[in-house]
Amino acid sequence: MVTGWFAGDGDRFHLLGTRCSACASVFFPREDTFCRNPGCAGGDLAEVPLSRRGRVWSYTDSRYRPPSPYVTDPELSWEPYALIAVELEAERIVVLGQTVPGVSAVDLAVGMEVEVVPGVLNEDEETTWTTWHWRPTGVTA
Repeated sequence: MVTGWFAGDGDRFHLLGTRCSACASVFFPREDTFCRNPGCAGGDLAEVPLSRRGRVWSYTDSRYRPPSPYVTDPELSWEPYALIAVELEAERIVVLGQTVPGVSAVDLAVGMEVEVVPGVLNEDEETTWTTWHWRPTGVTA
C-alpha cells in the first residue's frame, strides 16, 4: 500500500488527491510540495477525496509476466490482467489502474462507467499489499 493514496473501505473507498488553493488543479498521485500546474504561482495543497466513478478513457491487457521489481512467483502460472485509464467524473483527470480480477479487456469499452474499489496487489504469509481496482458499474466481482 502506498500511504496516502487511498482510504476507506466498501462503499466509502476512494482515492486521495490534492487540490491547489490558488488554481484549483487536482493531482493524483497526490502532490504535497508544490503545485504542478506550470501556469500557477502556487498555493496551499489540501488533501481531497476523488470521485469514486469515472469513464473508461483507454484500456489494454497485460499478457506477459512483468520484470522485477514487480513481485511475482515464477513457480505460479501467469494470469493476464487488464489495465485501464479512467477519466474521473468530477475532476476530469485520468487515473491508471488494474481492473478487478475476472474483468478483461474484452469486457471493456471506451466510455463505459467504472468505479474504484479496494484490491489486493500481492500477499504472502506475513503481508497483504493493497491497491485500488476499477470495476464496471453493476458488476459485483
